[in-house]
Amino acid sequence: MSENETAAVKPATEDEIREALYDVVDPELGIDVVNLGLIYGIHIDDSNIATLDMTLTSAACPLTDVIEDQAKAATDGIVNELKINWVWMPPWGPDKITDDGREQLRALGFNV
Repeated sequence: MSENETAAVKPATEDEIREALYDVVDPELGIDVVNLGLIYGIHIDDSNIATLDMTLTSAACPLTDVIEDQAKAATDGIVNELKINWVWMPPWGPDKITDDGREQLRALGFNV
């Protein structure tokens, strides 16, 4: 093994990235993007660059920059770079919210 190979950083895992994304909160709903079901996929390459397949509750959401900045801050130190691939298919729906997310929404007064 060369010196470079022993010094290589092991890429992050999907679980590590998903865990960090619990800190990314949709500013309109006050619930994290994981429990809202907005994360469709997490891909990490050998250079420890992560790409999220992510959607929003609405394609017209004006807060993509806020959520992108939060996601990059949350994963800083876990991955070398975070890219977000905004996807609109399949469209997001309330069926994608986790049970924890539903409990959080109910606590905020939403009927889900």
